[in-house]
Amino acid sequence: MAQTIQILNGPNLNLLGTREPEIYGSETLDDLHARCERKAKALGYEVVFRQSNHEGELVSWVQEARERAAGLIVNAGAFTHTSVALLDALLSCSVPIVEVHLSNIFRREPFRHRSYVSKAAKGVICGFGGLGYELAIEALATSLAEAKAG
Repeated sequence: MAQTIQILNGPNLNLLGTREPEIYGSETLDDLHARCERKAKALGYEVVFRQSNHEGELVSWVQEARERAAGLIVNAGAFTHTSVALLDALLSCSVPIVEVHLSNIFRREPFRHRSYVSKAAKGVICGFGGLGYELAIEALATSLAEAKAG
């Protein structure tokens, strides 16, 4: 059985493809899920891909990842900039974490420049649209392989 990478998506990401396509592009969440499945499979991993508009549910999924996932990719949406609860859950997680954002958060409103998630993440990928998820899977797989070898 392949190891699992858990991918968590925060609030409003269920609206991808229709919400502000000039910022987030035209891909839907289902399109991103399919991209992630293909990329992970090519690298020998399975994906658990989830989205929630509820902070507590995301925190519970992070806690679950501690026991069930080889690694974690998080696009926390607006919770990136506000959630200490999510940060605390991520900090308690011993698996490697990659933060991903579809848009370049540093080219947006100043309040989006601060990320609580980054403190727990091994790295951050932003501004590449859906490709960012594939890059995050590749980075996570490389990090896991290095940890196994080292």
